Amino acid sequence: MERSGIGSTLDRLVVRLSDSVTIIRGDCRDVLLTLGKVDAVVTDPPYGHGYKANGCCLVEKDGWKPSKGPVEMEWNEEPFDPAPWLTFGTVVLWGANHYASRLPDSAAWLVWDKRDGKGENNLSDCELAWCNVGGSCRLVHHLWMGLCRADEVGQHLHPTQKPVRVMAWCMDRAKVPEGATVLDPYMGSGTTGIACHRTGRKFIGIEIDPAHFATARARLENELRHGLLPFTHN
Repeated sequence: MERSGIGSTLDRLVVRLSDSVTIIRGDCRDVLLTLGKVDAVVTDPPYGHGYKANGCCLVEKDGWKPSKGPVEMEWNEEPFDPAPWLTFGTVVLWGANHYASRLPDSAAWLVWDKRDGKGENNLSDCELAWCNVGGSCRLVHHLWMGLCRADEVGQHLHPTQKPVRVMAWCMDRAKVPEGATVLDPYMGSGTTGIACHRTGRKFIGIEIDPAHFATARARLENELRHGLLPFTHN
């Protein structure tokens, strides 16, 4: 659900956490041909641009930690090619306004309004996702501006972390049915997987960065251990 940063890669590791949750450490481009049936791709891929944090987000050599001031790092500068993922029946790609010229036309864009409505800010007012399922543009409001969050307060686990509620919402808008298998090839901290578990969908997540993979594994193991938490994804 979230973009993967540059990290040292290890041998591929496949971990089946439950009958409905499988996570893979490796390069999604190499893993793609080994996957079984996948009903939908829902992800926030890297799109080849520099990343600058704004005082609340974070980078250290061996993991992501709070920063007292602006820090800067670069993602993989290779332009993102969405072509391998467009062959799937249902696709939701976040950050797609950064690579829209490489996507087919679609009327079904999804808009996540992140603002608190109290004034201007240094961060983006919204995030956009391209969706290949027919329909109209849809918008959800969910506060998520640095330290100001509607929920998951204090859980700064990834520089482009998404709220669980927003990922569940986008799967609903894309008409991904209960019981479907959802693939997130750029799993990040595992938010898409948590949203899938809480809404009755199966999940396959792939992450190349060992630190982010470890974070996602810990979050998903905790989620499975405690079962469904109070959650209303509508």
